[in-house]
Amino acid sequence: MVNRCGFVAIVGRPNVGKSTLINAILGRKISIVTPKPQTTRHRILGIYTTNDSQIIFIDTPGLHRSATKTINRMMNRVAASALSDADLILFVSEATRWTAEDQDVLFKLKQSPIPIMALPNKIDKIHPKEELLSVLSAMSDRHTFDEVLPISAKLNDNLDRLIDLIPNYLPESPSLYPEEMLTDRNESFQIAELIREKLTLLLRQEVPYGLTVQIERMEKERKGININAVIWIERDSQKGIVIGKGGKVLKKIGRLARLELKERLNMPVHLDLWVKVKNNWSDNEKELMRLGYD
Repeated sequence: MVNRCGFVAIVGRPNVGKSTLINAILGRKISIVTPKPQTTRHRILGIYTTNDSQIIFIDTPGLHRSATKTINRMMNRVAASALSDADLILFVSEATRWTAEDQDVLFKLKQSPIPIMALPNKIDKIHPKEELLSVLSAMSDRHTFDEVLPISAKLNDNLDRLIDLIPNYLPESPSLYPEEMLTDRNESFQIAELIREKLTLLLRQEVPYGLTVQIERMEKERKGININAVIWIERDSQKGIVIGKGGKVLKKIGRLARLELKERLNMPVHLDLWVKVKNNWSDNEKELMRLGYD
C-alpha cells in the first residue's frame, strides 16, 4: 500500500478559525482558541495519521497588517515561513465576510507555486443556506484554487471530506512521526499555552497582548503534578489588572486552568501562578527568544 506524507499549512488572517479547525480534525486541543485575534503566536504541528497517510498540519499565527512590534513581525515571519515548508496550503477565511486582510493574505499566496485549497469557514452562520452558492462563486472568482470546500470547523461540517482530499496533494513518503504522536509541542509548552488561554479569555482587551506564560518548574509525583508558572507582563500598571482586587482575578484564572489540566492530564494538579514584569518584552527579540518564541 502506498503511503503519503507531507506538510499542510493552515493560513489566513487572524481569528478566522485556523486553530479551531486543527483541534477539530485531531479531536484534541493542541492549539488554544479564544475570540480575540492573534491568540496563536507559535508554529504548532498537528499530526493526523491513518493507515495510508500522515498529514502534518502547520497551525500558524494569523497574517496581519499591523506589525509595529517585534512580536508581530516574528508572528508574520513564522506564518510566511510555513508556506515554504508546505506541500499544500489551506486558506481559511470567514464565509460571512471578506476583508482587506483576507485580500492581503491571498495576494501573498498567489506568489506561491504550492497548491491552495480555499476553505470558507463558519458556514453554519450563513442564512438562508442558498446564500452559500454566492459565497462559493465569489471565492472562485478571486483565484483559481485547486479546491474550494465550505466548512464549519466548529460543527465538524465537511471535515471528513477535507481529510479525504488532502492526501491527493501529498508526496509518496513514509510517515515522519510515530502513529500515536499528535503534536510536536511538549507538555510544558501546552500547559503554558492553556494558562495563557484563560488569561486571554478573562482579561480586558489590551492586556493579553502584553503578557506571556513560562513554566518554571513541573514535577510529577504519585499523587499528582506540581506546576510553577510565571505570567510575564510588560508594565507595572498591568500587574493589578492581572492579579485583581484581593487576588480575585488570578485565583479565577488558576482555578480554570487547574480544572482543565486535571481533566487533560488525568491527575490532581497543584498550580502556583506568579506575575512578574519584564519591561517591553514583546518588542525585544532577545527576550522573545528567551521566552521560547520562534
